[in-house]
Amino acid sequence: MKLLLDESVPATLRRFMPLHNVSTVVGMEWSGVKNGKLLALAAERFDAPITIDKNMPFQQNLNTLPIPVFVLDAASSEVVYLVELLTQLEIALLAPRANRFTVIRAET
Repeated sequence: MKLLLDESVPATLRRFMPLHNVSTVVGMEWSGVKNGKLLALAAERFDAPITIDKNMPFQQNLNTLPIPVFVLDAASSEVVYLVELLTQLEIALLAPRANRFTVIRAET
């Protein structure tokens, strides 16, 4: 699957995702692009973007969302905390989904 890590996500997280073709917003030279335009750009080249921006679902119109977006909701943005969510992310990536936000939280 072709995934895009938002600039808020540490780029080193992609090392823990060997089953996917993972790019970064910085690597695509899209730094600073606003979320709505970023999602439109991502929809042209990727299957889904991944972010840690918990506000993004409230800032975008779900009816016009061009691509599914995955939000990692961890205790911290440090890679060690985000890696804990990758098993759940893998399961969510396999599930049929409409163009919507899916929040991945640590299991309690």
